[in-house]
Amino acid sequence: MKSRTGSRRYTVIGLLLTAVMLFPVYWMLNVSLTPQQDMRKSPPDLLPLHPTFEGYRAVLNDQMPYLGTSLLIGVGTVVLTLLLAAPAGFALAKLKPYGGGFLGLVLLVAQMIPGIVMAMGFYGIFLDLGLLNSWWGLIIADSTIAVPFGVMIFTAFMSGIPGELIAAARIDGAGTFRTFRSVVLPVSRNALVTVSLFSFLWAWSDFVFANTLDGGGDWRPITLGIYHYIGNNNQEWNAIMATAVVASLPAAVLLVLAQRYVAAGVTAGAVKD
Repeated sequence: MKSRTGSRRYTVIGLLLTAVMLFPVYWMLNVSLTPQQDMRKSPPDLLPLHPTFEGYRAVLNDQMPYLGTSLLIGVGTVVLTLLLAAPAGFALAKLKPYGGGFLGLVLLVAQMIPGIVMAMGFYGIFLDLGLLNSWWGLIIADSTIAVPFGVMIFTAFMSGIPGELIAAARIDGAGTFRTFRSVVLPVSRNALVTVSLFSFLWAWSDFVFANTLDGGGDWRPITLGIYHYIGNNNQEWNAIMATAVVASLPAAVLLVLAQRYVAAGVTAGAVKD
């Protein structure tokens, strides 16, 4: 009885904490359906009593180019991150290059550099190279955050791949690249999904790099598109929240679909057999 009572208590506490954490998401949805004239109503309505879809119509009319740009940047960041991080992780995990330990430390330190510091450095470099206000410039910038994380995930995961598997491939005549492509990558599915998901989410939600490197160009992501509705005397909060809801959907869907692989990929290498 005590065990059952304690279990129910923890369940109730868990539900309350979940409700508190999810309330901002609900309020975002509520405001997105609230008419503009009711925005400053006091007290505000806890439910959208007179829902309107004006905000979502504004998203379809104004925000689709920004959503397309974010999708392009997100996919491009994923591709570039995988192309760089997967071979680097394999090399650190299985080829044991000279200075590999120091390189791992450098990657860890790179994760601690504030994004605004990197953005300022990128601004000077991109200004000289003519990469400002370009989607490929944002892909390069976002990849600098994703690649160190990806290398660490791949290194931890690939370290757990049995050496006998790689030795068998080499006995069959496979070279290093063929072993990596045909043996290591197929068994690293969890790490691939984990790195791809986090890379996409970082690029999708980036604001610092986008605002610094592409503040006035034609290829602005959705994080800047939301600012289209904000001005000194005009704040279309239902359109802002509707855009936030639409922009949150891809991330939510990806997290739900990939949660099993992410859990396995993140914990890979944490426990040694």
